[in-house]
Amino acid sequence: MSANRLPTVFLPHGAGPCFFMEWEPADTWQGMEAWLRNLLPSLSVAPRALLVISAHWEEPIFTLNTQAAPGLLFDYYGFPPHTYQLTWPAPGAPELATEVAELLGQAGFDTAFEHQRGLDHGVFIPLKLVRPEADIPVLQLSLRADMDPQAHLDLGRALAPLREQGVLIVGSGMSFHNIPLMRASLATPAPAVRAFDKWLQATVMLPQAERDAALAKWQQAPGAQLAHPDAEHLLPLHVVAGAAGESAGTCAFHQVAMGVPLSGVVFAD
Repeated sequence: MSANRLPTVFLPHGAGPCFFMEWEPADTWQGMEAWLRNLLPSLSVAPRALLVISAHWEEPIFTLNTQAAPGLLFDYYGFPPHTYQLTWPAPGAPELATEVAELLGQAGFDTAFEHQRGLDHGVFIPLKLVRPEADIPVLQLSLRADMDPQAHLDLGRALAPLREQGVLIVGSGMSFHNIPLMRASLATPAPAVRAFDKWLQATVMLPQAERDAALAKWQQAPGAQLAHPDAEHLLPLHVVAGAAGESAGTCAFHQVAMGVPLSGVVFAD
């Protein structure tokens, strides 16, 4: 165990640009916003770079954004015009992209490089709160389109050495992502909705081997298909859990928003 080893983080990124617009009820996202703004101080870390796996980028093989000055990809629709003028001019991390590609190659993964794609809203919306100064280099890594949970756990394991090199590994998704159900704005989460949330909170606290085995078979969890009709918003959790190794997981944030329970998870020594 190293005293210099950074934690890994799974954060919920909300709904589109929700933190930067009016919402009804007005306080829907305030708790999540406050947690994101306090995230780095609460972790007592000063990373040299951020490696972010977002739910909103899928490729046939794991792909790295190599731009030195990445733009923003406004990949949300139907929101107020000012939300398409947001800025977050963080520098890229092309040298880190090379390091990551080497680690993944050693683990047997094929990788690709992307030179034009902007940072999607799963990156810049939450990180605009986490680090408004936009002064930490950021590298985005895609999910793999086959959505294989074991492959994403293994991806995380391959990334683990970066934790001792000042890199904060961040998974950006949602612990619950069923848009039609969220739009229904339930006042109280249904029992099947709460079931997956309880499973997730318990699972991240398990010892490494049990945790990873449960996450590999997440589709068998109670309420799983209701919580995640598709896997892309959950698999960033698999990556950061894989990178966590024996570090303990805790549900560091929890609230009900739009009628569903949402969690943020930190794995730390």
